[in-house]
Order: sequence, then C-alpha cells, then structure tokens
Amino acid sequence: KAIAETFGVSAAAPTGGVMMPMPGMMPGAPVGEAAAEPVEEQTEFDVVLEEVPSDKKIAILKVVREITGLGLKDAKEMVEAAPKAVKEATSKEDAEEIKGKLEGAGAKVSVK
Repeated sequence: KAIAETFGVSAAAPTGGVMMPMPGMMPGAPVGEAAAEPVEEQTEFDVVLEEVPSDKKIAILKVVREITGLGLKDAKEMVEAAPKAVKEATSKEDAEEIKGKLEGAGAKVSVK
C-alpha cells in the first residue's frame, strides 16, 4: 500500500484495456518467410555460342550440326553469326551437355 500511495500506482489488475494485436496476427498481414514472394527457379535455358576461334571453326561447325540438325549452310551461317543462340528453352542438363560438347570443340559458350 505504501508503494501504491507513494508512486501513485495501483496493484489491481487492469480491466477494460484494449488488447493490441501482435505483428502477424492481423488478417492479411505478412508473416516472415511465408509472405515473401516465392523465388521462381529457372527451368528453361538458352545455350549461346559466344565466340568461335577461326582455327576451330570446322570442329565447332560439326558439333552445331549435330546439336541442331541443321544443314551445312545453315550451321555455317549460325557459327559465323556468333554470338548466337544454338539451342533455346532447353533443360539444365541438356544445356550443360551441349555446352560441354561445344567447349570441347574449342568454342566459348554461355548458358542463360
């Protein structure tokens, strides 16, 4: 009683108080990770022929024909037009395989 009188406080439990909602308790309020936008994982990749050394052009041309099924003339135009997409909208595994073949022939390749 002495403390209550000295400091002007009450030891009684508060009544009729308004309960403040905690963050995340309100409908529609974002909650941690669940509210974050899901990161869209890339499922389709493009294999781009970046650079063709002139001394490796024939070997690269053969690989491009094998991958694309193009005729000699079309494949030659593609190789000479580098940087050019060799294969578009392919799976990650397929893109890595194609990249390995082209790099093995001496080309500079990127997967996007």
